[in-house]
Amino acid sequence: MSNEILNLIFDKPGCKQININKFLKNVCILFFLGFACLKVSAQAPLEIKRALAEKYIGGSALIFQDSTAKLGFEEIRQLDAQFKPSQFAVPNLGISANNNWLKLKLQNNTNQEDFILNISNPIINEVEIFILKDGKVKSHRSTNYLPIRDRKYKHQFYLFDLNVKPQDSLTVYLKLNANEQILAPISIHTTEQTLPVLSSADAKTGIYLGIMAVMLLYNLFIYFTVRDKDYLVYCHYMFWVALTQATLLGFAHRFIWTDNFWLSTNMVIICGVMSGIATILFAKSFLRIQEYSKRLNRLLSFTVLMYVTALVLLLANYKQHAFQLVNLTAATVSLLIMFIAWYIYRKKYAPAKFFLISWSVFFASILVFVAKDYGLVPYNDFTVHAVEIGSALEAVLLSFALANKINIFKKEKELSQAQALAVAHENERIIREQNVILEQKVQERTHELSETNQELSNTLDHLKETQSQLVASEKMASLGQLTAGIAHEINNPINFVTSNVSPLKRDVNQLLEALEYIENVGLSEKPVTEKQQAIEDYKEELDFDYLKIEIGHLLSGIYDGASRTAEIVKGLRLFSRLDEDDLKKADINEGLDSTLVIMNSALNSNKIEVVKSYGELPLAECYPGKLNQVFLNIISNAIHAVQKVHGESGEGKLGISTYSEGENIFISIKDNGTGMNETTQSKIFDPFYTTKDVGEGTGLGMSIAFNTIKKHNGEIIVHSKVGEGTEMLIRIPIVHQISTS
Repeated sequence: MSNEILNLIFDKPGCKQININKFLKNVCILFFLGFACLKVSAQAPLEIKRALAEKYIGGSALIFQDSTAKLGFEEIRQLDAQFKPSQFAVPNLGISANNNWLKLKLQNNTNQEDFILNISNPIINEVEIFILKDGKVKSHRSTNYLPIRDRKYKHQFYLFDLNVKPQDSLTVYLKLNANEQILAPISIHTTEQTLPVLSSADAKTGIYLGIMAVMLLYNLFIYFTVRDKDYLVYCHYMFWVALTQATLLGFAHRFIWTDNFWLSTNMVIICGVMSGIATILFAKSFLRIQEYSKRLNRLLSFTVLMYVTALVLLLANYKQHAFQLVNLTAATVSLLIMFIAWYIYRKKYAPAKFFLISWSVFFASILVFVAKDYGLVPYNDFTVHAVEIGSALEAVLLSFALANKINIFKKEKELSQAQALAVAHENERIIREQNVILEQKVQERTHELSETNQELSNTLDHLKETQSQLVASEKMASLGQLTAGIAHEINNPINFVTSNVSPLKRDVNQLLEALEYIENVGLSEKPVTEKQQAIEDYKEELDFDYLKIEIGHLLSGIYDGASRTAEIVKGLRLFSRLDEDDLKKADINEGLDSTLVIMNSALNSNKIEVVKSYGELPLAECYPGKLNQVFLNIISNAIHAVQKVHGESGEGKLGISTYSEGENIFISIKDNGTGMNETTQSKIFDPFYTTKDVGEGTGLGMSIAFNTIKKHNGEIIVHSKVGEGTEMLIRIPIVHQISTS
């Protein structure tokens, strides 16, 4: 091509003729190719002696970011023209999923040939080095996905051997990628220099973690001493701050989760989230934000959702987005907490002053650290470790703040005690003065009280008499209800018996007449056949077969009426229990049945269906007569409630069930009546409270029932809903125990 261009320039005879447009096009191409070659060749080799003297050598590197993240080394070599010079001694490659390439040319102008290239950023996920020398390429890959013990140099920094003879040169390509922002602090050391450099870095980290551990244990000890939850929240905060820095400095991957590669590559984001949340919790606890501003408290709580969102993005494998959100949230939270601390300090909350000072120190260290990332301040030991220095100072200052808070509380307590003591002395003086007056008045009042006591005693006797009369009144009301029910129940079978007596008497008379007729025929002198025929004719005339059947039916009816009457009398005897004041063992199911016998008339007249579900119950120690009175009162109320809703429609239902559980017997009486609202349920056991119309109830039935069950050391539980019905659940112990109350 050079010959062709020369021919074009000098237009030698016999040369190939090319039109002027094509000529100009080729000249332009030649110009740009030459410019690109000049640009590529612009990277002068970095002398190793100079590299050894400099802290970081990234300023001599060229940078290319592969947005496809798919180009291999050979393809990268073909793109040397696209490498850009680094602007900083420590290149800042940002946050992206790109493969980041750095290129360094090194010239060994020393007498040594063994060097180590150090990339002192342990949060880079992967570093791959390609060494181009004499046309040959050597590569080595190191990553956080492998345990540190598998590296040649068992350190969290990325260390690579460089072998270059004196006066020789080589070209180094570095490929880096990470989930977080990538800073590439590259340095070169001799093998003798490397150990002191690494030891110095580890010592600084060790000192920081030691300070944080001491402060953590100190504050934890104080928490167990004073039991102030602020200390516990603060220890939680310091733990996550220290763990975050240990992760950023590579100590966590090196010593804690060496074999957990997921944590090794993601713990920076997780620690960012957890330390942020711990910061919010501590600020809320220490500054009492809820008390001073609920709006700011809610705003700070919202930032927790941002941290949780970042964690979700991490789990969904959107790691770069998660890291960016953590950084954004951390900046927002830092500024917000600064403002809140200032706001609360203006509210005269003294501990906020110390918090504001300590947080300002920590916030300033974060600003220095971030400014270092963007080249606004130099990248040196102070700026690299600014956050550790700031967080250590913050830990000490916040410990002082917590101690000062205790002193404030102590002073407030002492002041309160002094005020209480002064009040006590004043009260003592007043008491002494008043005692003289009181002694005089006591004598006067003693006489008055003795008279009043006598009046109270008379009143109490009157109240007891009135109470007895009221209880007797309720019993008489129950007795009236009982008498009406019994009269109705006995009247039916008695009527049945009496109605069968007259036809039975008529049939017996006919039977006697038949016997007399048969006797007369038998004593006559007629032939046997005529006698038999006469008797058969008489029986047919009398309808003797039907007469026998009718007599049987009448006798059966009389028997049924008499049996029913006996059953009612038995039920009445069981219900009344004349020995009701004696504690005895009784069958609860039998007592319920006797009550239902008494209430059968009311149930039938209102067409209420009774559904019984009795369990097998042991005999219970109780006062049977009193329990039957309870059942009567509850069933009577249930009938009243059902009648108000269903009338005589036949849809009313009364369910009675019993069962035993443990040491108790349970009786459930449930209806589908009107039900009760909460007000009625709260007053149902109060004396004289009733929902019935005037003249329908005394309001003492449920009060007596409540006291009776209480006497049995049991309870009545009410379940009711308006419009659906009521359930009265009675619990009584199987073995009666004398109450000690």
